Amino acid sequence: MGEFDLIERYFKRPPQQAAVGIGDDCAVWSPRPGHQLAFSADMLVEGRHFLSTADPYRLGHKALAVNLSDLAACGATPQAFLLSLSLPRVDETWLAGFSKGLFDLAQAHSCELMGGDTTQGPLNIAITVMGDIPVGAAILRSGAQVGDDLYVSGHLGDARLALEAFRGSVSLPQAVFDMARLRMEAPTPRIALGQSLRGIAHAMADISDGLLGDLGHILKASRVGAEIELSLALPLMQTQGLWACPPDLAMTCVLSGGDDYELVFCAPPSAAEQVLKAAHASQTPVTRIGRITDSDSLVVRDHSGQRVNRHFRSFDHFA
Repeated sequence: MGEFDLIERYFKRPPQQAAVGIGDDCAVWSPRPGHQLAFSADMLVEGRHFLSTADPYRLGHKALAVNLSDLAACGATPQAFLLSLSLPRVDETWLAGFSKGLFDLAQAHSCELMGGDTTQGPLNIAITVMGDIPVGAAILRSGAQVGDDLYVSGHLGDARLALEAFRGSVSLPQAVFDMARLRMEAPTPRIALGQSLRGIAHAMADISDGLLGDLGHILKASRVGAEIELSLALPLMQTQGLWACPPDLAMTCVLSGGDDYELVFCAPPSAAEQVLKAAHASQTPVTRIGRITDSDSLVVRDHSGQRVNRHFRSFDHFA
């Protein structure tokens, strides 16, 4: 099967929003009046971001999900994406599963594949996603204010737990491993929550490299500090109800695990009820885990209020 046959069979769809879609030199798309465009790009490389044994359906889902999560973090609405795919060979079974996982998630968010590129080489998946947002409504990293409450969506740490199991550093009961692996391989982008928090959250980021690392980006951009209450954050591991996770491992997974693709955000205490309403409207659990401070540091406090003196290292592509 040649390159263009591959595109035709697995990736070409009739245009929905695009004036011109796949098949021409460029896609043509008209943004909605009164909106600004939001762009993001992420690359997944075999051996760095996913294992060679990854299920192709889940991999297609995740490749788009990690990009949609960036749109969620600024409150944008997904519109379209571009896919560049490097394949070591044409494997039709793999392509069928990958494209189905990709398009199932794309359809769920009305996000249209408008173009891209394919070539032969090491397995590498690069997506550029495009969304839109009402003018002036984007939620940025730079808006955190002293006194804000600090929140996270969903669950933290389970994806890192799965990674530790794959590395052989921990042995997990099968039910725990299955749940953790699903969190690692098929994350849920919090699009609806991000949109619901427009006008409520002062600052927001998605958690791709670990809670402390990604919160750190907000603190740096906003020139503020933060305190996290460990007693509020640790219970957010979804798998903890199924087994007794060692405390040190739980702390590492929750605070610096990465691959969660949840949202960390801050809002004034006066908006607490609005935050809960946004969580309810988006059917997404939200937990307050701390507050924004006027210091220049990020402090984690244990159950007795004492500072946790331990270094947590978030994911770094070049570390």
